[in-house]
Amino acid sequence: MVGWLTLFACQSNNRTEINNSTVKQLDISQFMGKWYEIARYNHFFEKGMTHVTADYSLMENGKIRVVNKGIKNGEVKEITGKAKQLNPQKFPGRLKVSFFLWFYSDYYILEIDKDYQYTLIGSSSDDYLWILSRTPELSKDILDKCLENLKKRGYDLTKLIFVEQ
Repeated sequence: MVGWLTLFACQSNNRTEINNSTVKQLDISQFMGKWYEIARYNHFFEKGMTHVTADYSLMENGKIRVVNKGIKNGEVKEITGKAKQLNPQKFPGRLKVSFFLWFYSDYYILEIDKDYQYTLIGSSSDDYLWILSRTPELSKDILDKCLENLKKRGYDLTKLIFVEQ
């Protein structure tokens, strides 16, 4: 029994820490609009989906409307949720997103192109990761730069799946 505990302790202590710091400035109005999912960590709510997009729009109450759309088993699937910035002055790149009642998840804008053409999205844990673009494809140079930046942050690139657009 002690051997298993020691092995577990060693494995958990060797876990790579991620740098999930967010952007220091964000023009939320420039962030609005349609984004194409280039790559993601796989998770149950998008499993098997292709042609995935996220469309963000500001609502009158200051919240953000989020419409995620994709194709699964030949059918278009769509879900509408909401997002909000809790403290835009202190943490402009941290949002909370909800697709179900009042249950909100962290949505961290890790990096964004100066022209808002591509972005890296994570969360407070290393369980979620997305590469999004304004176009269905990224050039090899930009994609390589995104992957290198994620690797430097400690993300496991072997877990990324690239989304058919």
